Amino acid sequence: ISMNNLKFRYLLALLMLLPIGYVSCSEDDEVLNDVQTKQEVETKVKAGTWRITKFIDSGDDEKHHFTGYNFTFASNGVLTAANVVGTYTGTWSITDSNSNDDSPNDLDFNIFFNLANKFEELNDEWDILTYNSNKIELIDISGGNGGTDYLTFEKN
Repeated sequence: ISMNNLKFRYLLALLMLLPIGYVSCSEDDEVLNDVQTKQEVETKVKAGTWRITKFIDSGDDEKHHFTGYNFTFASNGVLTAANVVGTYTGTWSITDSNSNDDSPNDLDFNIFFNLANKFEELNDEWDILTYNSNKIELIDISGGNGGTDYLTFEKN
């Protein structure tokens, strides 16, 4: 075997390994990004109190039901909605849904109030559209009727 033939075989073997390494790194990065995003959103939402600035339920603006309520996302998973009249308690969490939906990541922002009133409308596994220290925008596309719901919290 000539020296040129050995160099060619070595180069060919090296080129065949590069795509495997690239795919492997990108998959690891995606997992790290979801974990990192989950921690970032949790940290941001636990800081301070929030108010609902947008709630579109199947095309209807339902924000007025929550005007005056301050929402607190506690580190123990308790979600509190309080105003001068009363306080309602539910739960919240962020989980990895591992679904193939349209969301930018596979994280669900879960809200659950065990109530038979207007707060029941917030119960869902919301997809995170955008988030920063002052605003979290959520979306849910219903599997039943195909309606799209939007929920936005802004920091007080």
